[in-house]
Formats: sequence, structure tokens, C-alpha cells
Amino acid sequence: MSFSGPGTLYTDNPAWRDVAPVSQHDEGANPMAPIMYTLEYKDATDYFRGILKTGEKSARVLELTEHIIRLNPAHYSIWQYRYETLLATNADLKAELLLMDDIATAHLKTYQVWHHRRLLLQQLRTPVPELVFIASILDIDTKNYHTWAYRQWLLGHFNDDGMWAGELPYAEEILSNDVRNNSAWHHRFFVVWASGVRKGDENREETLRRELNFTKSKISLAPNNDSAWNYLRGILNHTQTSFASLRDFVVPYTLPHFPISASTTVLDLENPLPSSTAKLPCPAALEFLAEIHEDERHEEGIKNAVLLYKQLAEEQDKTRKLYWEHRAREALKLAPEVTSI
Repeated sequence: MSFSGPGTLYTDNPAWRDVAPVSQHDEGANPMAPIMYTLEYKDATDYFRGILKTGEKSARVLELTEHIIRLNPAHYSIWQYRYETLLATNADLKAELLLMDDIATAHLKTYQVWHHRRLLLQQLRTPVPELVFIASILDIDTKNYHTWAYRQWLLGHFNDDGMWAGELPYAEEILSNDVRNNSAWHHRFFVVWASGVRKGDENREETLRRELNFTKSKISLAPNNDSAWNYLRGILNHTQTSFASLRDFVVPYTLPHFPISASTTVLDLENPLPSSTAKLPCPAALEFLAEIHEDERHEEGIKNAVLLYKQLAEEQDKTRKLYWEHRAREALKLAPEVTSI
């Protein structure tokens, strides 16, 4: 390599004497708030600008760009020029992908790393092993937005039935470990509803029933988990299913303490009850029930909705008091004959 490690300056390297470095600022410039770069970084980027000026694309440019990326993995221009150089020099893209394994693991939250992988996979067209790598990254950070977005791009771009087949079990595995993982809930929606009809899910009514039962079972485990309630809303809206169809499931979660009686000892798999230790009433359930009442579009329904919004504002969710008061006012507009509660 043309650089031998931290602290090495290109200006002292004989292999780079033919390149004229270009400073970030014009001679005599006096920037108001200059960034205090390290000498190593300033030297490397000065030489990059020199390379950019001549348009050189070579093996040493790949070394230079790797050096800078390791110093600053968010430098988009470096990534773009590196990719162009890889193609221009017919470089080994498989070796580049292995290098990116190391860099992506070290810089999970840098979107440029994942964009570069997209470009490489478009050339290599070997998506299946990527799922294993992505899973290893999500083992480190199960909620990393960039990794999930890359996984969804990979699935959508290559649209391989074999790859899709494992996605629902994978999302289920993540949720079994952390039922509050909003990223996994989002991915489940992407797989089941937002990316076409998968093999085995052709019967959409049966798919809806399965997803409702799955979601309700997760809510029963953790009633105050907004991610599951949001997924429930999402599938109802997507399938244009009435919120009122879930009234029997929702009501027990809106009560301070759900009374256990002989009639509730019979297991209802489609309407699982909150556990005896659940913190009730659940704000998400109260909002859900309020919207059911709003949809009734008559005086009594609007009154019930407003009372629930007031309960949220004054008791269950005081942090968002102003929001719930706004929701109550909006509900009243649906029934002009109701002036106040």
C-alpha cells in the first residue's frame, strides 16, 4: 500500500511526488469557522483533490480512498470516486465486498457504506449471502435503520422467491426476542403487505386473519407496546377493515382492571386477554376505542370518543395533554349537535 498506517503523510511519500495536492481553501482565504482536521486527514484529502483534478483512476487511488474512508466514512465524494475507480480498473469486486464487511461492521450507522454495498451487489448479482451478513449486523444492532433499509432494498431489487421465503420467520424470530422492536414490525409489514403477494399468502383473507391473531397475541404479552398497535392499525387501514371489527378485543385493554369471571376462563384465541399483571388501561387501546366511537358518526358515539380523549389528557397520557384535547375538539366537529361534554 502507498500508506503504511496512521500518521503517514502523502507529502512525505515518494510514490506520490507526481501528484500536486490541492488545499481545501484558496491561498490567502480566512474561513470564519474552519474545521480543525488532523494533519493526517488534511494531507490525505489534499492529495485526493489533486487526484480528482487530474482524473486519475488507479490502484493507488483505491488505497488513498480506503485510507480516507477509514478516517471519515461519511465522505460521500470519496465513496463515489472509489466506486468509479473500481469499475475503471476492473478491480476485484468480491474482494471489495469483503473489505466492506469490515468497514460496515465498524460504521453501522453510516449510510454511505450501505449505498456502496448496493452498487457492488448490482454488479456482482450475488444477493443470497448478503442476508447472512445482514443478520450478523442486526445481531449487533437490531434496530439499525440503514441495515433494515438495505435488507428491504436487496429483497425488492432481486425479488428472489427463495430469499423472500425466510423473511417472515426471520421477522418473527426478532420479535420473539424483542416484541417492541419497531424495525421488525415495519419489516413484517413490508414483507406481508407492502411488497406484493408472497407464495403461500395468496388467500388474503386468511393472511389477514393470521396477522390479526399474531398481532393480538403480541399485544396481550405487552399491552403498552405502541409498535404492535401501530402494526394493527396499519393492516386494518391497508385492507380497509373496520376498526369496529376489533371492538371485542380492544375493550378489555381499556378497563382499569379486567374482571376475570367464569365467562372469561374459556380461552378465546382470537381475542386474547391482557395478563393479570398488565398495566391498564392501555393508552393505545383507549385511542383505538375512541376512533371506533368517532366512526359511528352519531351523538352518543362522539360523546364517548370525547370522554376517552379527556381520560387520556387528564389521566393516562398527560404528557400529550394538548394533543388529546385537540383530538377531542376535532371529534366534536363530527357532531355539531354536541357542544360540550
